[in-house]
Amino acid sequence: MFDRDRVLRNVDQNGNTAAAQALIATNEPILSYDTAYNLQLAISQYEPFVAAGGWEETPQEAYGLKLGESRKAAIALKRRLISSGDMAMVESVSDMIDAPADAGIRAFQARHGLVVNGQVDEATWYALSVPAQTRLNQLYLNAQRVQTMAANLSERYVVVNIPAATIEAVAGGMVEQRHTAVVGRVDRATPIMASKVSQINFNPYWHVPKSLVERDLTKYMQENPNYLAEQNIHIYDGSGNEISPATIDWTNIGNAVNYMYRQEPGAANSMGHCKINFYNPYDCYLHDTPSKALFGENARFHSSGCVRVEGVNQLVNWLLRDNGDWDQNKVDMTFESLQRLDVECKARVPLHTTYITAWANKQGTVSFRDDVYQFDAQGKVTFEA
Repeated sequence: MFDRDRVLRNVDQNGNTAAAQALIATNEPILSYDTAYNLQLAISQYEPFVAAGGWEETPQEAYGLKLGESRKAAIALKRRLISSGDMAMVESVSDMIDAPADAGIRAFQARHGLVVNGQVDEATWYALSVPAQTRLNQLYLNAQRVQTMAANLSERYVVVNIPAATIEAVAGGMVEQRHTAVVGRVDRATPIMASKVSQINFNPYWHVPKSLVERDLTKYMQENPNYLAEQNIHIYDGSGNEISPATIDWTNIGNAVNYMYRQEPGAANSMGHCKINFYNPYDCYLHDTPSKALFGENARFHSSGCVRVEGVNQLVNWLLRDNGDWDQNKVDMTFESLQRLDVECKARVPLHTTYITAWANKQGTVSFRDDVYQFDAQGKVTFEA
């Protein structure tokens, strides 16, 4: 108990978190020729390690371990963290989660895109349980993906990496902005494609897609007849006449989809304060969101295919910087005004939605993400553009 109190008192947990995040918070893009080279270096390190048997299995008893706790499973956890380079070699391994182990857990969490809390929570335990051979296979696949896509990159571009649920704004080979994102869930996947950003819609109306009317809206209206009013959604017929929700039979989906549903600009609008358009046949776009809490989750796969962007006002400013008459203050003021405004982008910045589940940076940090759409399992290297 005295040892535990001493550890809790003396360990700089915030410092360990900062050190863990510094491992990945570089200005190197996930998608670039440098990434392809770094992945080859990572493969050369993982191959002999996997050939020697890889890391040992993490026992289920390690679940829940955190700083100051003593348990026999802590010994196996420390060996696992040392094997993957997350924890430095030590002279002896005790059964307490001490300062080096806390730092190791946080480094592991940062590399796997998890909430850095220093505890072996459910997501961390499952990531620890992935065999080294599986991780090596991810490196092989992604080295090929990155090499193929890197040939089509320009001096300036935006990358949406679906498995990581992140967005990078890249110029001159360096990441100038990095944003947390929410992407499509498994049954409504974000498509993989290459396009160019064409237009910014400030404070847009949201026209509810027919698919969402069929799948979601009719169900919500049966459960709560006031749903449309609460969400500030209006109904119009083919002639543009507004229709009362009370006149529609919400159990008759075939009839309900014949109308147009428009959500007004405002705080509750599903696209928030802006929509970023780029040509594609999927009706996919980047947008703001009123649901900010989702950006703090481990698995950010909640959308119906489009991509929600944290800090979208900064990305909009970056995209409009060649327009000449826009700066961050003007973007923010336009958001707050709720003014409907469409702005054409003078610079048609290329945008790539990608599927990269493993990458590495120059300092040797290797990051992994879950194979959410099972493209790794299928061995997919190239995708339809």
